[in-house]
Amino acid sequence: MEFDPTQPKWTQIADVIRRHIASGEYPLNYLLSETKIEQEFMVARVTVRKVTAALRAEGLIVTTPGMGSFVTAQPPKADD
Repeated sequence: MEFDPTQPKWTQIADVIRRHIASGEYPLNYLLSETKIEQEFMVARVTVRKVTAALRAEGLIVTTPGMGSFVTAQPPKADD
């Protein structure tokens, strides 16, 4: 992925993950691995943690200590 230098990386990654959730590519209860996100987007763990914190705040994922972060909801459609 090529990042837009005018926006923070974590917001761009969060947008990609939101699209994956909306499309069903990341279905309900899908495990979002911080390590996989870190490797896929070639970013630091602190960036990934900002992504998961934002998605958690939106209610799209839930994080269970010792287990990971899981998709819990579908984002609203743009036309809703």
